[in-house]
Amino acid sequence: MNKFAFTLAAAMGVATAVSADTWDMPTPYGDATFHTVNIREFAADVAEATDGALEIEVHSAGSLFPHGEIKNAVRSGQVPLGEFFLSTLANEDLAFGMDSQPFLATSYEEAEKLWAAQKPVITELLGEQGLMPLFSVAWPAQGLYTNGEIATVDDLSGLRFRAYNPALEQFAALAKAAPVQVEAADIPQAFTTGQVEAMITSPSTGANSKAWDFVDTYTPINAWVPKNIVVVNQRTFDRLDETVQAAVLAAAAEAESRGWEMSKAEAEEKTAVMQENGMTIATPTPELVAGLQAIGEEMLAKWKEEASEDALAILDAYQAE
Repeated sequence: MNKFAFTLAAAMGVATAVSADTWDMPTPYGDATFHTVNIREFAADVAEATDGALEIEVHSAGSLFPHGEIKNAVRSGQVPLGEFFLSTLANEDLAFGMDSQPFLATSYEEAEKLWAAQKPVITELLGEQGLMPLFSVAWPAQGLYTNGEIATVDDLSGLRFRAYNPALEQFAALAKAAPVQVEAADIPQAFTTGQVEAMITSPSTGANSKAWDFVDTYTPINAWVPKNIVVVNQRTFDRLDETVQAAVLAAAAEAESRGWEMSKAEAEEKTAVMQENGMTIATPTPELVAGLQAIGEEMLAKWKEEASEDALAILDAYQAE
């Protein structure tokens, strides 16, 4: 038993007498993705800390439910818990998509402050749907993938651009590109068939999808630091023995802390992998940065006009920091 599990079990007196249960957990990303690696460690921590009273079986890469169906599958009780990309819920309330607001939070330090401001509101909004957040982990900052270097925003005009949430659809449109919805698992095929020609995503997704097979340039524009979130069905959680509940929450806290550290290491490692496989790592030009920031400012102004009071409260709290 590892130190974490031993301490947790000793402190809470988790006993084998608690009836065993197995939870299915859908996740959208493949086994090589650090988010999935972290979640499997979370599941192992829960099993060990509860002495097998609760086992979590992870179904990765959308194998149990497609990404877009995971949240509602948890809400309806088809599965007890699941992971999804937080900003995909921005159409429900803009509070969910703040981590994908271009150039609002562009470093891990800023992203952690934004999550601290977001968390109480996100918890309340999801609670109204019978869901409880367990933990959230950031992706590395998002960079630009293209064939050839992009010197200015005008160079993006007309390109078929992969989008994965409403903010990125808006971003692509303002850059005069054509947004196309494509899940991470479908990126290679989308580029190969010409469905998309460029994308903004993390070094993790770039390396895991072998971006060097279809693009030759990565530009680390650090546009935003989005997050995944793991949620549990509140009723299902409430039915657990109190000692098992405590074990799940402790393992979740550990997973959040560990996941953010994994993300930081991932950013450097995966960028190096892309360079080793022949991709050019291009320094963004001042003209490109200025153009992207102008789009970000335009998007934030529009966002403020449409945002709920909850979302605006998050922005105020974050900017006050």
